[in-house]
Amino acid sequence: MAAVTARLDGCGAELPAFREEDFDGEAAQLLLAEFFAEIAELYPGWLPSRGPSADAADFQRPHGCFLVGYDGERPVACGGLKRLHPRVGELKRLYVRPEARRRGLGRALLEHLELVAGRAGYEALRLDTGPQQPAALRLFAAAGYRPIPDYNGNPYARHWFEKQLWENPRRTRGSARS
Repeated sequence: MAAVTARLDGCGAELPAFREEDFDGEAAQLLLAEFFAEIAELYPGWLPSRGPSADAADFQRPHGCFLVGYDGERPVACGGLKRLHPRVGELKRLYVRPEARRRGLGRALLEHLELVAGRAGYEALRLDTGPQQPAALRLFAAAGYRPIPDYNGNPYARHWFEKQLWENPRRTRGSARS
């Protein structure tokens, strides 16, 4: 397990450290149970088994990982990276406990997952979300994710996003190559 060093938010408060953990681990499963309950309340009929896969095998190295954020010893946030294509990853199961929200944890979690994705060789990240999650929509837009067409057939999603992690100089407009 690799720990990611905590950092300070814009007000000087320390943000939790993120640790890479097993998707099936105790802390991850605790947070995922809360995530599942919240999503089921927002989207009646939702089941984790419907829609795109997001199981333990998806979140294993070298193509994926699962992060858990801790406030002291208490798990407060989680999210995973899985492979869609050789150069495109997908973020799944992003969750911050209600009492830990509005402290920058969602943004910090996104940034840590983007860092891991870049180190794994992904050029872009995708994610989806539903219409009942306006805070997630604002977070993704503020973090530079751009709307794209449906890429995964998730029956509960209404919004799909992608973010380029780095720009290939050979594809940049105005480059020396014509």
